[in-house]
Amino acid sequence: MTTRDPQAPQLARLAALIADETRASCLLALLDGRAWTASELARHAGVAASTLSEHLGKLVAGGLLTEERQGRHRYVRLAGARVAQLVEDLAAQVDPGAVVRPRSLRESSAGSAMARGRTCYDHLAGRLGIAVTDALTARQLLRQDTGFALTDAGVGWFGSVGISLDRKGRRPLARACLDWTERRPHLAGVAGAALCRHALDTGWCVRIGSERAVKVTAAGERALTELLGIEVAALR
Repeated sequence: MTTRDPQAPQLARLAALIADETRASCLLALLDGRAWTASELARHAGVAASTLSEHLGKLVAGGLLTEERQGRHRYVRLAGARVAQLVEDLAAQVDPGAVVRPRSLRESSAGSAMARGRTCYDHLAGRLGIAVTDALTARQLLRQDTGFALTDAGVGWFGSVGISLDRKGRRPLARACLDWTERRPHLAGVAGAALCRHALDTGWCVRIGSERAVKVTAAGERALTELLGIEVAALR
């Protein structure tokens, strides 16, 4: 007689929560790290508000989302970095050939912008995230040979740029996150989040559209070229 693993029911329930196209669409949208209203997510997913509300209730009850209310509005966001990592890791397993082709020029343009540069919860992803990760590695500020780790020079580089690294929590200083469009790891963890926040706060990058896409500004091109030697062509 075999003994069933006690984690099996919980894992099955978690998988069932994600195994719905509407709920998956919401989770992917919320990878931008921001709070969305239920009506915004309903429009994004292309479903009625009442239908979306039922799905959100399941995601909140399952611990994947948290919610807060302000007046008449209900806001939801991912429950934390671990949930974001789970969603991004699952998205990276999707066969690129199985992705439905864009139905319009607008969808095609949005997809191109997301592939060029986007936020993955709280760090940079897409070709931009890979370019930054490769530049940090080439300058021996980041090691990838035994898992992602900032070198002493890397920690010093962040300080010299004015990027503070919060090392008090349990979140790793540097972590590899598999990029679902590039199929290569980009920098996540405390360092990835701090770099992304700095890029947005200083205007190196700006958000474009209503999803996760970001664009490197002229100031960002100058800064990233000067600080990391990234060629401008790789940032466009």
